[in-house]
Amino acid sequence: MNKLELISTLKERANLTKGEAAEVIKLFFDSLAESFVNGERVEIRGLCSFHIKEYKSYTGRNPKTGQKVQIPPKRLPFFKCGKELKERVDY
Repeated sequence: MNKLELISTLKERANLTKGEAAEVIKLFFDSLAESFVNGERVEIRGLCSFHIKEYKSYTGRNPKTGQKVQIPPKRLPFFKCGKELKERVDY
C-alpha cells in the first residue's frame, strides 16, 4: 500500500473528502517525522514502535577502490513490530 492508496482507504472508511483525508495523512507523517527529529520514541500500541538509533563514527571501506573512508556519526529511525501485528500477520 502506498500513500495514495492509504488516502483513498481513509477517504472511503471515514467518509472524508480526498483533501481532508490527504491532510490527515500529511499531519500524521509530519508529526512522526518531527518526533524523529526531536529524538523522541513513537509507539502505536498493537501496531509498532519507532525509535532513533544513534551510530558513532567509524572507519569504513570503499568497496570499489578498497580505500579507507571515515563514516560520520548518524541517527536513523528503527522500526519494531508490535505483538498484535505479528500475530495478525502470522495467523
